[in-house]
Amino acid sequence: MKRFATVWLALMVAGTVHAEDVHVAVAANFSAPMNNIGERFERDTGHKVLVTVGATGKFYAQIKNGAPFEVLLSADDETPARLEKEGSAVADTRFTYAIGKLVLWSAQPGVVDPQGQVLAQGSFAHLAIANPKLAPYGAAALQTLDKLGVRERLAARLVQGDSIAQTHQFIVSGAATLGFVAMSQVFSGGKLQSGSAWVVPAGMYSPLRQDAVLLERGRGKPAALAFLRYLKSEPAREVIRSYGYDL
Repeated sequence: MKRFATVWLALMVAGTVHAEDVHVAVAANFSAPMNNIGERFERDTGHKVLVTVGATGKFYAQIKNGAPFEVLLSADDETPARLEKEGSAVADTRFTYAIGKLVLWSAQPGVVDPQGQVLAQGSFAHLAIANPKLAPYGAAALQTLDKLGVRERLAARLVQGDSIAQTHQFIVSGAATLGFVAMSQVFSGGKLQSGSAWVVPAGMYSPLRQDAVLLERGRGKPAALAFLRYLKSEPAREVIRSYGYDL
């Protein structure tokens, strides 16, 4: 497999006549893996990645209003499908690049227990979630609270971030004692990097299938096409798995 990957990358580099920029809109939960993948892609192909990180719902509105993105890495599979149906994305270029995992996390050790019982106990002032209208991870958080039967009781304690990145910042800053974030934000190499966490069982929320798609502005552009090919490669997939995503 390693030999194949080396040959594949060599052929890609050899086929790159002129280095170009590719504008990629990246869901906030995928920011850290994207940094790693982007560096590797630039090194291996000569193309340059211009990354904008944000909430999927906001990206949809920006794309419809003419934003210069050429590739979308969404936090769901519905937005790319909708863009394709509406003619804003290129047909038959959509694919699932990662399946995300939801985590209840606190920056403080000992706050979140391994079973998430802290939610039922309610011994905290604020619980951060991403805006469910803009961020699929926020919708997954509400589904989890519904599944546990605590949503109504905790409603007054919820604070919303525009994206999962802002939600994470609320918890880091102490504005919220705990909150729902993406596993990729707090785990690396399969290990929790700080604080305390509960990995929410997958059955408590709808699968977080994250799709990539070539947008109309990227149609026929070598750098955009090369990036999507690279995202499917084993080197990229290794990075994605290392941040806790399923494939």
